[in-house]
Amino acid sequence: MAVLGTGLMGAPMARNIAATGCRVTVWNRTSAKALSLAVHNIAPAADSAEAVLGADVIVTMLKDAGAIAEAVSTLPDADSAPASPVCWLQMSTVGPADLPGLQSLADRKGLTLIDAPVLGTRQLAEAGQLLVLAAGPEETRDAVRPVLEAIGKATRWLDTGPGTATRLKLALNSWVFALTHGAAESLALARGLGLDPALVAETLRGGPLDTAFFQMKAQAMVADDFTPAFTIDNAVKDSVLILDAARAAGVRADLAEAGLNRYRRVQGQGRGDADMAASILA
Repeated sequence: MAVLGTGLMGAPMARNIAATGCRVTVWNRTSAKALSLAVHNIAPAADSAEAVLGADVIVTMLKDAGAIAEAVSTLPDADSAPASPVCWLQMSTVGPADLPGLQSLADRKGLTLIDAPVLGTRQLAEAGQLLVLAAGPEETRDAVRPVLEAIGKATRWLDTGPGTATRLKLALNSWVFALTHGAAESLALARGLGLDPALVAETLRGGPLDTAFFQMKAQAMVADDFTPAFTIDNAVKDSVLILDAARAAGVRADLAEAGLNRYRRVQGQGRGDADMAASILA
């Protein structure tokens, strides 16, 4: 099988797939990231076309729809592709408006597109505990099950065609970002009022308003530890996708718009590679 994109999420996903005994070929636009994975069962490729040679499952975990299309467009067209079906697990976060183009690309390359974004951070990817949201033909599910079980704690199949998983991922990311910004503003307000911001997390711990996610992000914010699990740059990209999808659906997304402005202020400080908990720096 092949993994295209070996960044914060793709690299641990490739390692976990390889740990099951599956031979994995990997490619990344920054070749050093792929070369760093060159261990037993993982072979770096010079380009994406080489990476997918002989693969029956292809995973894409790239930044955005443009990067995905660029990588997949180098693959051979259907008239020269293998006769056996190849499943394309598209696991990056994209927008609903991107899917028709990706489906057309899959058709041209003779690939069966499975819309399968993941919910989780780098740490969950490393632990093989991602939640996979999947939409694709029922007949592909047995073929991709070993890959999904290697990278995730669960897969939620939502539909037999692409679209539903991507739309749900954006709705869920909207909630994740709202929690992140809410935590950031609450802790920043406490600090501005002369309080130890840790008091907010301590007071909420174990109560009805508490979540494990809040405690994790609050701890990072209090400690000024913005080691990336999900970067500000990616949060900006996904926030734009959320707003584009909301406008197309006729939904006002005031919190998402305000949150995007916070993330962009942090980007403007040169911290785009910091974790999204750096919202507190806005």
